[in-house]
Amino acid sequence: MIETREELDAIKKSCHAMVTRSASLSAGTAMIPVPGLDIGSDVAILMRIIPKINSQFGLTPEQIDRLDTESKLFVMTAISNTGSKMAGRYITKNLIVTLLGKMGIKVAAKGTSKFVPLIGSAVAGGISFIAMKYMGNSHIEDCYKVALAALENRQIEPMADADPEAPADDSHPTETP
Repeated sequence: MIETREELDAIKKSCHAMVTRSASLSAGTAMIPVPGLDIGSDVAILMRIIPKINSQFGLTPEQIDRLDTESKLFVMTAISNTGSKMAGRYITKNLIVTLLGKMGIKVAAKGTSKFVPLIGSAVAGGISFIAMKYMGNSHIEDCYKVALAALENRQIEPMADADPEAPADDSHPTETP
């Protein structure tokens, strides 16, 4: 469980580095002029990286199931409010393919550009890098928002539980005149 904002920020930074490495791998694969290889590679990369990001932020289905009922409800509501399609979910090939399909223009442009001699492969690699980086970073931002909301909620709850009618702490008696 993430305890501080600094810890959350460090996780975000680490995940951004992981996405950049994966986007580079995707770009390298996209430069190989074999039809379908890049899409298959992108699906495999996303199926590996999205669960890792979820895990880093404490948002895998298993991690959420271990929360108490109130916290689980809060996290699921926060996920719904961000509109995230991947946080708190089991990542399947169908889910990834659907999300890639929503980026159809970029995927089609990447596939078509490969067949332009010399420059086409570089263009395909660039498109692949940008698309993968966009998907990964968008997911990180969604997870960050959910985790930050959960962290802030945990910090507010103890104060809300304090009884305003409780007597002051008298363990340090004051002097009487």
